[in-house]
Amino acid sequence: MKKKILLIEDDAIVRENTAEILRLANYQVQTAENGKVGIEMASLQRPDLIICDILMPVLDGFGVLQIVLRNEELKRIPFIFMSAKTDHSDLRKGMDLGASDYITKPFEESELLSAVETRLKLRESFEEENKQNSKKEVIYNDLKKYLQNKPVFSYTRGSTIYSQDNLGKDLFYIINGKVKTYKFNDQGKELITGFYNDGDYFGFTSFSENKTYNENAQSVKQTKLIKLAKSEVLFLINQNPDFSGNFMEVLISSLEAMKEHLIHMAYDSVRKKTADCLQELLPAENRDPVIEISRTDLASLLGIAKETLIRTLKELKEEKIIETSKKFIRILDLNKLKAIK
Repeated sequence: MKKKILLIEDDAIVRENTAEILRLANYQVQTAENGKVGIEMASLQRPDLIICDILMPVLDGFGVLQIVLRNEELKRIPFIFMSAKTDHSDLRKGMDLGASDYITKPFEESELLSAVETRLKLRESFEEENKQNSKKEVIYNDLKKYLQNKPVFSYTRGSTIYSQDNLGKDLFYIINGKVKTYKFNDQGKELITGFYNDGDYFGFTSFSENKTYNENAQSVKQTKLIKLAKSEVLFLINQNPDFSGNFMEVLISSLEAMKEHLIHMAYDSVRKKTADCLQELLPAENRDPVIEISRTDLASLLGIAKETLIRTLKELKEEKIIETSKKFIRILDLNKLKAIK
């Protein structure tokens, strides 16, 4: 199905030329001659992406964006400003309001199509992530019913939660804290396989009581967690068909994600791998996008030399995509980070 794009532009020539470029690229395009008409069309058509001029009669582009962001049904639609205004304050204002991207007129066809393609791909990725999170939420809500009266286990920083040779009898739920899972290669080098934060589950293995964990788990900071026996998870699966189906889908999704991760590790550039990894490590509640991780652990997670990681982080810092300290990495521009190829 063709992606729907709403183009809001008061200049008739620019509007028709831009629409023609997008139609030739196999997009379904609706056009509006001013912001007021554009808002009405967006509410009716629910486009996959909005491209909007800034200087327009009746309602300017900034006004359109503010109305879109206040509408629950429209606010997640990618929004690209298109304007001849090139003053830095105008660019900053647009991005601060919540625009996804900004194209200055006149522009090359390739520049327009690249911006559109990038934003649509990011939206597809976001929607797929939301679907997976919804499935996980069903499972986690069912599991939480069994956690209310269970004992809480506390671990100080650097404590071992389980080792690779321990029998994998339990699934773990983090109340608060941070846990890493890791393995050692033949040369004794630590390779991190995952990080887990508040509200995360870890320790998934087979349901056989005689199988050992396939990795080690260690608390990165003071951590409180609950243990859930495999027998209890099996009881939920046997008693609740909906839970069983969703649980299997999440396991399959996890396997697919691991395959995808291995492909990216093998073929992506260090810059791309670092950007993707930082996105994965962001807390679920992303109000303050800060990642607490050492350079050593991050390099281990990426499977690259620490010196290579430091050079890459320096580049991202110089581009004002992140800022760093010894223990923290703060994301300054998530859109730019997602767009790294």
